Amino acid sequence: MNEVESIRGSIFPPKLSQPDPFGLSVLRNETPVLDTASVPVVSSDSRSAQTHTGAIRALGKNPATAPIVLHPGDAIPSSRRLLYIIVLGALTALGPFTIDLYLPAFPTLEADFQTTAAAIQLTLTGTMIGFALGQLIVGPLSDKVGRRVPLLSVTALHVVASVFAALAPTLETLSIARVLMGAGAAAGGVVAAAIIRDLFGGKRLVVMLSRMAMVSGVAPVLAPLAGSALLLVMPWRGIFVVLAVYGAVMLVSAILFIPETLPAARRGGPGSTTVWQRYGSVFRDRVFIGVLVIGAMTFSGLFSYLSASSFLFQVSYGFNAQQYGVLFAANSIGVVVGVQIASRLAARFGPQWVLAVSTAVLVVAGGAIVLTDQLGLGLWGTIIPLFFFMTACGFTFPCAQVLALDRHGKAAGTAQSIIGAANFGIAGVISPLVGLLSVGSGITATTMASVMLGCAVIGVLSLWLLVRPRTVERLAP
Repeated sequence: MNEVESIRGSIFPPKLSQPDPFGLSVLRNETPVLDTASVPVVSSDSRSAQTHTGAIRALGKNPATAPIVLHPGDAIPSSRRLLYIIVLGALTALGPFTIDLYLPAFPTLEADFQTTAAAIQLTLTGTMIGFALGQLIVGPLSDKVGRRVPLLSVTALHVVASVFAALAPTLETLSIARVLMGAGAAAGGVVAAAIIRDLFGGKRLVVMLSRMAMVSGVAPVLAPLAGSALLLVMPWRGIFVVLAVYGAVMLVSAILFIPETLPAARRGGPGSTTVWQRYGSVFRDRVFIGVLVIGAMTFSGLFSYLSASSFLFQVSYGFNAQQYGVLFAANSIGVVVGVQIASRLAARFGPQWVLAVSTAVLVVAGGAIVLTDQLGLGLWGTIIPLFFFMTACGFTFPCAQVLALDRHGKAAGTAQSIIGAANFGIAGVISPLVGLLSVGSGITATTMASVMLGCAVIGVLSLWLLVRPRTVERLAP
């Protein structure tokens, strides 16, 4: 067997049948698996050669100009990449929809259950705790048994829990259902990011994560608008029926379109054969710990706004549900814009330097809300710096995620689960502080922004004391 055929044999072992045009290798009588076990996948209809770096060069009519395939996803056609972006982005968006869609109904829930605003906020806290616990389970499990089984199982849980929430007779029952919904929605974000990391690395990873975030980022924009519109035609329980239908659509889409991207050869490799070893390899990384704190604090600041905004704008400023939805969507556009611009800047300058700017903006914007509220500048004094805070969140999230995942490709599921668990778990503890600070006086812009500012300050300290941007190496191509 000549050298080319030998290399081709290493890429497509005899057990595999002919690869399909989307870069998928289909096992006989088994689940389709995208082979990322060793070397990157290249199309079988082109010759290939291995470079001194271990990358694969696809050879066409002109080998001198043929592209080097550094990561498995580099050989996947653009049409298939687009499909992954849409489906995985929509799966990730299941989480934000689960959280944001019912926010406009908070005052209605308060009146229906004859309880307090703080008690209603606890249902949001329960959702985030469910997210945290679900991701801690799903992430390591996906590294051990593959991506598809945890993704499908936990998404099915979300559908069942959404129906349970729609039928909840008491606030306590609704809170339990919300915890289960959070756990069920956890798989989308964790496994989607792990799948992207299975396929891509370096600067391409930044691009793919940002494009997926663009799809999932539409959720915070549409969710409050959709929730407000749904409240015009149905009671609040109907919102959970809609979430059940959305989850069911995502479940079917995952079954039909998402292959297994973690082959058996990579499930439990050297140094990561157990859950504890995978956790250990991640937690020994100083940079990972630093960006973990940055992401969690940014997320906590954002969720302090989420948990307080419906009461602040609908009660304190007199907005109706529809006006609140429009304002929420406008602020959320800042997150989407920030994510897309951040991907370009991170690829050029490095994500650590984007974080240096975005975390500083978070501090300035949070402080500005407190200052303008104390000066009595009213609604516009709150809205303008709040938009800058949201935009800075958009710059921060993808850069923190890239720094974390690019360093831990062999434990991508575990790393992403830790990120998600820290984000939602810490945010679930911190965001109710707004309600506690407001007991007796009602939620104000100052009480909301005080928590946001405190979180931002901790994020800045983590960047410069733990991550230390000058010590972080540049992203690979």
